[in-house]
This record gives sequence, structure tokens and C-alpha cells, in this order.
Amino acid sequence: MGLFDKLFKKNTENLPSKNVEDFVSLTRVYFQSVIAANLGITNIRFVPDVANFKRLFKIPTQGGRLGQAEKTASRKMLIQDYGLSENFFKEIDNSIKKHCRTQNDVQGYLFMYQGFSNDLMMLMGNLMQWKFRIPSVFKGALRTMTEKTVHDVCTKTVWKKDDVHKTAASVRQYKERLGYSEQWMTEYVYNVVMLAKKEAKKKKPEETKA
Repeated sequence: MGLFDKLFKKNTENLPSKNVEDFVSLTRVYFQSVIAANLGITNIRFVPDVANFKRLFKIPTQGGRLGQAEKTASRKMLIQDYGLSENFFKEIDNSIKKHCRTQNDVQGYLFMYQGFSNDLMMLMGNLMQWKFRIPSVFKGALRTMTEKTVHDVCTKTVWKKDDVHKTAASVRQYKERLGYSEQWMTEYVYNVVMLAKKEAKKKKPEETKA
């Protein structure tokens, strides 16, 4: 899968800030913060990414409700550092509100979302391989290509390769169950693509020196 081989694995290298792992982790913090705030969760061990986020940035609990301040802080960082739209967060909020009505729903929802994001990124890494070589300065073109590929994944039902066919079908099922739009998927994938390209570019000089 090229750039996405180690996407959701722990990154032990000293990469600069604004990398793929930071983006994915910060998105998880937002998810868990919304869940904690909506359900009135008080046990911070139930939301481990929020716990780490609180300790790292020394965020005080707002109004005695876990998740409120963390939701605001992670959302602000995602907008400032990665340029995410308001709609990106609205779709997360709506999806969580619909599917996480009790604490018993949370683990199943997060497991389903993880499957969705993993399958989506593996599939996009497969379908967009040659497009990753396009220089980052052509952001508009890469964004358009990402949008088109996401649209194909969501609408095209027949693929030549069996593994692509199965993964695309899985992504469509996750999408419908979770309630995310093509626009949301495009925004998420595009950010990961741009960050992965930057990481790959910065690794090359280091490898040459070694």
C-alpha cells in the first residue's frame, strides 16, 4: 500500500509535528470527547485518548463535565493545523448522537469506525498509488482526484480486482451504517494523503544521510 503501510501503527520515528499519526490521534480525541460529553462519562479510563490529551496539554475539566473542554480544544487544533471544515465536525457529532445513546453502544461504534477508516485508507492507498507522486504544490488537482476516487468507491459496484471489490463493498457498508458523506471521506483522506506525502519527502534526505 505504499505510503499507507504503517498508517495506523505506532510511529516510533522522530517525525515533525503535523504528521499522519498526530492527525489520526487528534481525530480520535475529538470522537472520544464528544462521546464523553454526550453520555456524561466520568471515568477517564473509558476514553484513553482524551486522558492522554488532557495530560499533554494540561486541559482542565470544564464545568465538571469530562469531554467539553477537550472537544473544544481538539476541534480548534484540527481546524488551525489541518484546515478542517465545520461540516467535518457536524457529521461526527450527528453520527455519534445517532449511534451512541448509551455507554454500551460506544465500544461497538468505535470498533466500527476504526474498521471504516482502516479499510478506507487501505483502499485509497491502493487506488491512488501513482497519484501520490504528484507534487504537493498541485493541491487542487490532488484534492479533485481524491474526491473523484472517493466518489468511485461510493458508487462503483464492480471492480476488476477481487480484493478491491470486497474492500470497496465494505467501505460502502460502513459509510451507510455510520452516516458519513462523500465530502467527509474526501476531507479525511485528503488530509492524510498530504501529511503522508510530507513525511515521505522528509524521510528521504534522512535515509540518504544514513
